Amino acid sequence: MRIFKPVLWLGVVLFMVPATIESVLPEVGGWALSEEAETYQPESLFEYINGAAEIYLAYDFKELIVGLYKIKDGEAELVVEIYDMGSTENAFGIYGAERFPDNIFIPVGIQGYIEEDSLNFFAGRYYVKMLCFSGGEHVKKYLTDFSGSVASRIGDSGGFPSLAAAFPLDGKIANSEKFSLRNFLGYSFLRNGFMAGYGLEEMEFDCFIIRAETGEEAEGMLNQLLEKKKDAPLERTKAGIHYVDKYYHNVYMAVVDNHVCGVIKIKPGKEKVGENYLELLKEALRK
Repeated sequence: MRIFKPVLWLGVVLFMVPATIESVLPEVGGWALSEEAETYQPESLFEYINGAAEIYLAYDFKELIVGLYKIKDGEAELVVEIYDMGSTENAFGIYGAERFPDNIFIPVGIQGYIEEDSLNFFAGRYYVKMLCFSGGEHVKKYLTDFSGSVASRIGDSGGFPSLAAAFPLDGKIANSEKFSLRNFLGYSFLRNGFMAGYGLEEMEFDCFIIRAETGEEAEGMLNQLLEKKKDAPLERTKAGIHYVDKYYHNVYMAVVDNHVCGVIKIKPGKEKVGENYLELLKEALRK
């Protein structure tokens, strides 16, 4: 039986979420757990994914449950890993860190992809990973059956974080959006950063949006970043601030309300592209 708890705001039920991570474990006809599901906390995650735990912890991982299922009349086995990341943004962050734009995407949860004997997706605050063994020609069916069961137990999974959907569409590489909870662009003072890749005029570049709590914090982030680049001549244009970086080439940045937005990796001779995309980012944030 699915057990849910309500999420309240001013006494009004906004939506329902599973009360425990155990309640998200799937039930698929013809399959059963071959052993009791195991759970892991932040302090014990390395016991399960030693060497990879740090990236999950960087997104404020909360809890993991692992179920090993075996088909009743056959040899097939399937491992289900359900990571509670605490929020949709963090679930998208770790999902985005492990997906590639050329994956085969499928409509499960908010988004998922399948490749050979594995299927990954995120829904609500959960990141779900599945791996099938000895499935033969039925691997895809097994994986989709299990993913559908998990997604239905999670319930309304919402959608992509709003800032991930705010990037200009022209030239954007589909499914290239990523989210960094902290240490964005390698700086400890930059956090809550979204980035998307672009291909235009025989050039690849990136656009980013950083969310701050207030406009003052956004200005402070920009000033700290500019302090790191104090040896680079700064140009103040109509769109914002421009400087040339050894690694990111032409860089364009501006503050809009409580956001810092920018364009990086613009090659020499393509400066107009950088200015145009900075204006597009600013327009999107104003909306």
